[in-house]
Amino acid sequence: MNNCCSTDKQEYDLAVIGAGSAGFSAAITAAEQGARVALIGKGMIGGTCVNVGCVPSKTMIRAAEAVHGAAGAARFPGLSGNAHVADWQSLIKAKEDLVSGLRQKKYIDLLPEYDGIDYLEGDVVFNDTGLLLDGKKLVARKTIIATGTSPSFPDIPGIENVPCLTSTTALELDKQPRSLLVIGGGYIGCELAQMFARLGSSVTLVTRSRLLPEAEPEIAASLTQELRNEGVSVRTGLTYERVERKNDKTELTINVEGQAEVLFAEQILVTTGRKPNTNGLGLETAGIEVNSNGGIVVDGYMRTTRPDVYAAGDVTGRDQFVYMAAYGAKLAAINAYNRDEQTYDNTTMPWVVFTDPQVSGVGLSEVQAQKRGFVVKTSVVPLDQVPRSLAARDTRGLIKLIADEATDRLLGAQILAPEGCDSIQTMALAIRFGMTAKELGETIFPYLTTVEGLKLAAQTFNRDVSKLSCCAG
Repeated sequence: MNNCCSTDKQEYDLAVIGAGSAGFSAAITAAEQGARVALIGKGMIGGTCVNVGCVPSKTMIRAAEAVHGAAGAARFPGLSGNAHVADWQSLIKAKEDLVSGLRQKKYIDLLPEYDGIDYLEGDVVFNDTGLLLDGKKLVARKTIIATGTSPSFPDIPGIENVPCLTSTTALELDKQPRSLLVIGGGYIGCELAQMFARLGSSVTLVTRSRLLPEAEPEIAASLTQELRNEGVSVRTGLTYERVERKNDKTELTINVEGQAEVLFAEQILVTTGRKPNTNGLGLETAGIEVNSNGGIVVDGYMRTTRPDVYAAGDVTGRDQFVYMAAYGAKLAAINAYNRDEQTYDNTTMPWVVFTDPQVSGVGLSEVQAQKRGFVVKTSVVPLDQVPRSLAARDTRGLIKLIADEATDRLLGAQILAPEGCDSIQTMALAIRFGMTAKELGETIFPYLTTVEGLKLAAQTFNRDVSKLSCCAG
């Protein structure tokens, strides 16, 4: 790594605060343009995704799928199977080995490849004139804040006195919990609840509203039923009254339609959201505004309310996906080093949830489209109409498309299907380039693929696909 022993004599074109996915994207982008960059980290290099987020959770989710898949062999006549966790600590170690290997290869080993990047460590704070690193002045022409987020806790009486797992610590347990209470029905809660249940824990998932509140109601309802079918106790539409620790168990008192009920578990996992890492940066002193969720306010060019300071990634409080963090940081670096010319565009941003069936979406939901003034038409196709799903004897899920009634132009799509996330990019391209439902329905798709379901969904706007022969239309 390139390191600087002192900063008072160094001058940089760009200072990037945060050494995660967004920070590296910004630093590399600027260095490739000839900029001299100070990349400033604190603690473990690599940020959330590789260390405690995407990489560790998805490899554990795949392990859980392997266990579940063995039992699932029985859906084919004449087959049977069984698998179980034989050595929890070995599973955790394999996860940690993967994380450390990717951190080394994709972060630490990259730094020497860019002569223009100096990697620094320490505490950064804004003052009236610029930046201080561990109390010493750091001279930089422009600055990008990319400090990410951390798990946040809901306001439940007693929660501060109860040892709670987060999405980070839950994946570091040296012993598998016999029972687990998951608070929060967003994508992290759904993914981890199913993962632990498949690995053998008794899991209860509780949420105030419904699962995946940003997803289409049909998608959320179907996923809820699938989790229940696997033995996850899903409790929705409730309020939290208090949480406490008694006799080596955690007790959560909930209220459902005026009736109090106590839920018990060995461990409690809180997945109710994340908060931007802005404390201690001196944002108020610097005149950098934050919004109601604590995210740094940026405009379309990724500029903050302080001249020459930009922000990107999860710390902005929007589009909290690693690929969007890298995308926004790249734009910020280009704009900061050159002129403000490139604008952030998330209109065809695909998103995914790695449950099984997987959930994915792009574009506008039905409600979002209506709020924007569109008169919409929708198409919903259950997977029992998709030949791939019938051949796999796995028809869990559905596909929903949203289109403009007046122009037939596609506005949005959501998919609930095994490996359905691999199909959503087709819809991202269709929406980005203004395809109509008719054009999608007339496009040639390979037979016996999940993505073929998109063609069937498009045809469903004006015909009954159950009456088509295979490959017809």
